[in-house]
Amino acid sequence: MLISFQRNVRHLLGCVLLVIAPASIAAPLATPVHDARQLIVVTTPNWDAANAHLQAFERTAGGWKAHDAGFDVSLGRSGSAWGVGVHPQQTDGPQKREGDGRSPAGIFNIGPAFGYAEHISSQMPYQPMLASSYCMDVPASPLYNQIVDAAKVGEAAVKGSTEAMRLDLHNNGDRRYREGFVIEHNPAAVPGQGSCIFAHLWRQPGEATAGCTAMEPERMSALLEWLSPEAKPLFVLLPDAEYQRLQRSWGLPALPETAR
Repeated sequence: MLISFQRNVRHLLGCVLLVIAPASIAAPLATPVHDARQLIVVTTPNWDAANAHLQAFERTAGGWKAHDAGFDVSLGRSGSAWGVGVHPQQTDGPQKREGDGRSPAGIFNIGPAFGYAEHISSQMPYQPMLASSYCMDVPASPLYNQIVDAAKVGEAAVKGSTEAMRLDLHNNGDRRYREGFVIEHNPAAVPGQGSCIFAHLWRQPGEATAGCTAMEPERMSALLEWLSPEAKPLFVLLPDAEYQRLQRSWGLPALPETAR
């Protein structure tokens, strides 16, 4: 009786293992982009390059597909460095710091659009900028890495900020922030890790930035019309070598030949 019972137990355990094992093997691994259906991918030749290429992608039933043609953009004057976003922390390579002139690399949520106009053609949440709008780039400020209205928080609260959001009014008609969107780098606003990272217009073709991603006005308008908050869009920026290293494990799309 005991031997028969032991055999039955072993048989039942074997059946349970057969049921459980295939399911665990087949379970998909989560990647930093697994919920996204829209990606803006920016790749650059190396960590120190201020030039880059942007390609948008949308997820279909057959996988990632390129959306429209890619185009050239410019990055920070000192290149790029690992930022803080939704990707696993990386230790190899430069790390983003306030004022280093580098664009943050990694994967980031796309925040609200902003601009000079009262309204724009976009599904994204939109925040019109005022003469009193500032993004706080002062690490010691409790408002660090936030866009605020000096009329509400007080002039003293924005003292020292160099990021007036109505550049046209503060800098002789400067168009750079006429349209753009927030790249949510350092969302916890850790002092000194970098602030006020945007995608915005370039003042002239190819001009480097202080750490943002810049492009032609027509390209920005097309991106803002395409982006949808329901698609949980993400912004990806990586040097070519890092993109190749992380593409599979991070679930990133294969790049068209023109983007390599």
